[in-house]
Amino acid sequence: MTNYEYAKQAYAALGVDTEAALTKLATIPVSIHCWQGDDVVGFDGSDAASGGIQTTGNYPGRARTPEELMADIKLAFAQVPGKKRLNLHASYALLGADKGKVDRDAYRPEHFAPWVRFAKEIGLDGIDFNPTCFSHPMVKEGLTLSSPDKEVRDFWIRHCIASLRITEYLAKEMGKPALMNIWIPDGFKDVPADRLGPRLRLKDSLDQILAAGYDKDLVVIAVESKVFGIGVESYTVGNNEFYQNYAAKNDICCLLDNGHYHPTECVSDKIPALLAFYDKVALHVTRGVRWDSDHVVTFEDELKEIAKEIVRSDATDKVLIGLDYFDASINRLAAWATGARNMQKALLYALLCPHKMLSSLQDKGDFTKLLVYQEEIKTLPLGAVWSEYLARQGVKDLDWIDTVLAYEKDVLVNRT
Repeated sequence: MTNYEYAKQAYAALGVDTEAALTKLATIPVSIHCWQGDDVVGFDGSDAASGGIQTTGNYPGRARTPEELMADIKLAFAQVPGKKRLNLHASYALLGADKGKVDRDAYRPEHFAPWVRFAKEIGLDGIDFNPTCFSHPMVKEGLTLSSPDKEVRDFWIRHCIASLRITEYLAKEMGKPALMNIWIPDGFKDVPADRLGPRLRLKDSLDQILAAGYDKDLVVIAVESKVFGIGVESYTVGNNEFYQNYAAKNDICCLLDNGHYHPTECVSDKIPALLAFYDKVALHVTRGVRWDSDHVVTFEDELKEIAKEIVRSDATDKVLIGLDYFDASINRLAAWATGARNMQKALLYALLCPHKMLSSLQDKGDFTKLLVYQEEIKTLPLGAVWSEYLARQGVKDLDWIDTVLAYEKDVLVNRT
């Protein structure tokens, strides 16, 4: 009997069909962020991330050109099983002859055409997009869409509208709807004299962006809240309450980044709360250590709970899963692959849970048996099912890291 056959029988004893779980897992897309590969620098003129964004570490091999980043993505994504999408920021525009002549408020779809060709070449399921409202001279006093300076606000409104058109283009070209997520760094380091004014300006800016119109069959717009950030420790304009209310009123999507809340808050609990009211919920899955530190996603309890809420809510087509972490202290490709594999592994763990049986125990008030089963499930042979999935997907198991380290030796160390 193989390890997988033994695992199949062990799960079957609880009424779980491992074959069905493997089939389902292969249909769930995960959007993997491009910015792990170059420390969120991009290609439109910034030397480093700024505006509440901070990457720590100086591990050798950071991608410096589009060609290097695409090569890194291709190799890293090849170590990850399942259906994959690419998540781009506007700062990754490939401007060509327009560099230095066209600013972010005038970016056009053709500046992202090479990314479409690349995504199709490596068989990705789609491309998601983000306006880049940071690392730019028009972030004045730490403010963008909420700035008291109309010139600043108008610039970023134009940028977001341009991003809408680019997102529509990406969706059409890839043949799959695309998420456009708006995150801004706006806030204040110390206690503000006016909390309402910036939020009213942000509301007006968002209203103008939505008024530009877009194809709702192609684009899902999301807004992303944050509790605080570097330089905005005392007040964040786009906090959770603001964005949840704005999204509900305007029929758009909330994006939950599990590094953007107080350490004791759980995004896993927020997912079903929003699913009671929203058709779609978007995620940025990261690992915050004490704050939004964007550590590589590991196979921890909260990740498993996030995956369980997606699966047992029957929401694998409603929750748009994206990743968002950037670690420059270790091999960047290994960071990419580790986090993405763990997201897939957590989804498999969730698919292998007997949710109906556990829910029935809860409804009956049999909390003793519920606790016992919840604990026993933790040591069932998940690893054997995961290895089977990797084999069927044509992806290496434990020795995938050898491929990455060989690439580091042959390619990354030569980048200076």
